Amino acid sequence: MDPFVHVNATSVADAVAKLDSYGGKAKALAGGTDLLNAMVTKINVVYPPALVNLKSIPNLNNITLSGQTMKIGSLAKLADIASSSTVKTNLPSLAAAANAVATPHVRNMATLGGNLCQAVSCWYYRYPNRLGGRIVCYRKGGTSCYAAAGVNTYHSIFGAPKGCFAVYPSDTAPALVALNASVVTSARTIPIESFFDAFTGTVLANDEIVTEVDVPVPAAGTKQVFLKFAQRKSIDFAVASVAALVTLNGTTCTAARIALGGVAPTPLRSTAAENAIIGKTLDATAVANAAAAATSGSTPLAYNAYKVPVVQSLVTQALTS
Repeated sequence: MDPFVHVNATSVADAVAKLDSYGGKAKALAGGTDLLNAMVTKINVVYPPALVNLKSIPNLNNITLSGQTMKIGSLAKLADIASSSTVKTNLPSLAAAANAVATPHVRNMATLGGNLCQAVSCWYYRYPNRLGGRIVCYRKGGTSCYAAAGVNTYHSIFGAPKGCFAVYPSDTAPALVALNASVVTSARTIPIESFFDAFTGTVLANDEIVTEVDVPVPAAGTKQVFLKFAQRKSIDFAVASVAALVTLNGTTCTAARIALGGVAPTPLRSTAAENAIIGKTLDATAVANAAAAATSGSTPLAYNAYKVPVVQSLVTQALTS
């Protein structure tokens, strides 16, 4: 790891000012579980000259229920979200997603804001600079995505919308997409479906930080679930994940939101799967149609076609659970 300056922010405004003072090259530091690893392996396109510590800002780790909105500070630890009785009662899918991240050690350090802002998962992009030289893929300023014709076992099955087949690895993101959350930053409020970018990761400016995530509590009668498939239950990123919210009137589905993780450069809402069950009796036929619809339009690569039945199985399990 190269030298860098570590500075504590005293407020959100102070953090923005400190980030801005380094010409957009400094990075915000929350839990650091992803950022520090990226700095050690030097995968960063521009190595940050400074880290602005957000943990010194008070009250950014609060988890509160305000009316029908759950407000979760960006510095809330994933372990605290997973164990919060308020979250488990009102947003059990988010609690399950937070509990699915990595290991207890990581969850005790990692924050919700950091989990949403982490870099993509791709062994070409994350190849350590110290092992034979940097792989300059498209995302790092090169001219091609090595995964397209390379070993793409864990890569996108929904194409490369901005030239990159890497997948977005967050577990909490698909849960929050299904929950129709909003991301509050130092400058604006962003619907979570508009927060992610297939190439840059997020739409955040260099001097903009996430301060809170607002999640509307689902209406009474709404069922919610998060399921993740990974090679190992601990540590590993999702091969695929599914978050689903379904509102029933008797046996008829009146509303649904279904989101996929681990299969595209951003979390992916599947309106096709939703439309396959909305207004219909949630029986085996409707569930099968939704599972098939969830992967409609997918274009698997040479080594990751297995993800298609994995996603379909997860959607089936989610809608029948």
